[in-house]
Amino acid sequence: MCQDCGCIETAEPIIDGVKHHSHAQVHHHDHGHSESHSHGQEISIKQAILSKNNHSASHNREHFLRSGIFCCNWISAPGSGKTSLLESLIKSGFLKRPLTVIEGDQATDNDATRIREAGAKAVQINTGSACHLDADMIHKALHKLEPTNESIVMVENVGNMVCPTAFDLGENVKIAVVSTPEGADKPIKYPDLILTADCLVINKIDLMPYLNFDLERCLSDVKKLKPNLPVFPLSATTGEGLEEFANWIEKQAIETKLQKEVS
Repeated sequence: MCQDCGCIETAEPIIDGVKHHSHAQVHHHDHGHSESHSHGQEISIKQAILSKNNHSASHNREHFLRSGIFCCNWISAPGSGKTSLLESLIKSGFLKRPLTVIEGDQATDNDATRIREAGAKAVQINTGSACHLDADMIHKALHKLEPTNESIVMVENVGNMVCPTAFDLGENVKIAVVSTPEGADKPIKYPDLILTADCLVINKIDLMPYLNFDLERCLSDVKKLKPNLPVFPLSATTGEGLEEFANWIEKQAIETKLQKEVS
């Protein structure tokens, strides 16, 4: 159930041009029932959807653990520059592990094409009317992607700062992305984006001289919400700050592997 539109969007995804059966899309309508009964139905359906999703997410997480795969779920509004950041990471060589990408959009394979042209293997998920990826979609995409052991899988979620935060995909970390043209108040306006994230990227800092973007205010708001959240101001265009961000990803992947070995 999407937090911003009040509907349950579980459409049949299209993965690299092939439709895969998922859950039926359900919209709740009140046909003369009491408001309390209506809300009870919504809560019950939402719990059922999230329960099924969490089961699939656990399956994905076990797969990542067994294979030594480190998975990052990228969440942001459309136009923040997620695809450009991934292209820059691929071309930079800063990440030492093999990198593959799962792209999520409502339509087109534009982003997957860009990732392949940058030099990495990619699978495109088209969600249709759904405004987020779910764990079952990722499970199916992984069978198509076939990432190698000890690699990194990047999931570029559908452009949306609200709904994707509620759906566990089985990922190791959530990476929140905002950009300077969006304004410095995005973290405080969309707190769940920050509260569920393991790091925040502030992209397009090369545009700051031309924008009214208050970096200090943005950082202050983030600190109020989540004091110890790592923040990486960077530019996918110029490469400024990109190596530091890549090093953080590599460090998280190493720590995850060490935790597996200890357990």
